[in-house]
Order: sequence, then C-alpha cells, then structure tokens
Amino acid sequence: MAKLSILDLAPVVEGSTTREALDNSLDLARHAEGLGYHRFWLAEHHNMVGIASAATAVVIAHVAAGTKTIRVGAGGIMLPNHAPLMVAEAFGTLAELHPGRIDLGLGRAPGTDQATMRALRRNLGGADTFPHDVIELMGWFEPPMPGQIVIAVPGNGADVEIWILGSSLFGAQLAAHLGLPYAFASHFAPAAMMDAIQIYRERFKPSPRLQEPYVMLGLNVIAAETDDEAKLQFTSIQQAFANLRLGRPGKMPKPMAGLQLDPMVEHGIAQALACSVVGSHAKVKAGIAEFIARTGADELMITGTIWDHAKRVRSFEIAAESIG
Repeated sequence: MAKLSILDLAPVVEGSTTREALDNSLDLARHAEGLGYHRFWLAEHHNMVGIASAATAVVIAHVAAGTKTIRVGAGGIMLPNHAPLMVAEAFGTLAELHPGRIDLGLGRAPGTDQATMRALRRNLGGADTFPHDVIELMGWFEPPMPGQIVIAVPGNGADVEIWILGSSLFGAQLAAHLGLPYAFASHFAPAAMMDAIQIYRERFKPSPRLQEPYVMLGLNVIAAETDDEAKLQFTSIQQAFANLRLGRPGKMPKPMAGLQLDPMVEHGIAQALACSVVGSHAKVKAGIAEFIARTGADELMITGTIWDHAKRVRSFEIAAESIG
C-alpha cells in the first residue's frame, strides 16, 4: 500500500491572517502525525498573499518543533532563487535540530513572477543551471574533503533526504540520472504524469542515496461527510485557480454554492485539477485506490485547501481512513 503524506500550502484564507495560517499549519501537522501520515511538506511561493510559506525553511522549523515523529520538509525549495550553499546551511541546521526527519524537495521553477525574481536578486536564467546547482547542493551535504576551503556548517554530513520535484519530463530525467526519489506535481499539472513516471522508472540509476526508483504523486483530495458538501468545499480551490489565471491572486476564497465560471477558464481549471478526488468517504476511498492502481505510485502527497480549518482537518482524517 502506498504511503500517504501531506502538502500544505499554509493557506491564508479570506477573513484570516498570516499568523492564523501558520498556526493552522502546525495544528494540521499535529493531526497528520496522529493519523499516521508519513511526511508533511510546505512549498516556497513568493508574492502570494494567500500563501504563508515564502520563508519555507522557517515554517518547516516551526512545524518540526511542534511535532515529534512525522517527517517535515520542503515540497519544495525553488533552487533558482537560492545559492546552494545557503540551502545546505539552512537544511543542515534543520537536520541538526530534528535528526532523521528533514526532507528537501528541489524545484526548477522560480515559484513566482519575473519581477519578484529580480527582487530576490536571482538571475532570470537560473533554471538553466538547475542540474549543476542540484549536484553542487548535494556536494555540500557530503563530509568535507582534505584541504576543502569552503564547508557547509551546519550541512556537511547532514542526514537530509533530497528529492527532485517536477511537472514535466525534465525533472523525471534528472531524478533518474542522479538516483534520487521523484515527486511529480500532478495535483496542478497532470498532463505529463504518466510519461514522466515511465521515463523515471526506465532510466533510473541506483545511487548511494537510493537503490530503486521511488515515485510520489500529488493528488487533490477534498473529503466531507457527503458528496455535495465536498463539492461545495472544492469551489474554494476552483475560485483560487480562476483568480490566479485571471491575474488577480488573493487569499483563499470562501466556498460558493452555485459557482459559475467563464467556460474557457473552467475548462483550463478542470484540466489542471484532473488529479482530484472530491466526495464522501466511499468516493474518496475508491478514487484514491483507482489513482494508485493506475499510476503505481509508491507514495501520495495529498493536498486539499479548504477555507474552514476544522473541515480541512476532517478532510485529511477521511483521506487517512480511506487508505487504511
């Protein structure tokens, strides 16, 4: 049976504050730990008023300090925004504070717009150096060589699990070549999912970090006591995607009964959210089972932003019950 994990976008919902979003993330992680989820990831997004995890390593520290056993990590750190040495130092520090529990997922996209990239002081062509930067970063985690002038402190020799993230075939090829676990962003960009899985598994080269290919897939799950209630809660995600595509991102909207969207926008959202399971316990159980059977996923990274935090926690409870 596939392992089950959570990707939390630390949502700042309409009518709430960033502090409340961060408190809710910790509360959700504690529930996830009690429910048996394997890992809890947060993602780097910048210039997004509805997401509170821009300083991803800081939020990971907040969540890891408030939990005991669940793995906590980044899904992911957008490496073009950072010097590899600084990432190694940050996650090396996390690994010292929370040994055996820290994951580092690495993404090639900037996670923001070009104007914000300039504000981050990064080269706009940074994605082109992604493979080199990943290799450099992995090197900082190795024990220092004799005579090595620059050492990641903390970082060298740290026990950090490194992942390659992706939504295209590029990440699949890189993860396979480096012998790293691979996480595909099927929860918002599912088009190349099956091809990426095939390429990764066929081309995988064993490494000291991983002997066999390991695939984790993103899946939107919105679960509630009834199908109709779940569909209502799902309208918050649909509205958020519509606002983003229309160039007006904001806080996570309240659910809206009878939501009507422009047909072209609605079609695009349906394609982006094709890997979604929305419904009551029975429907979620069947949907998760079908997704695992179709993809052969080793692990699912469940995401599902719901405006009401208590209902969000309940959704993840139902998801955990469905796979048990």
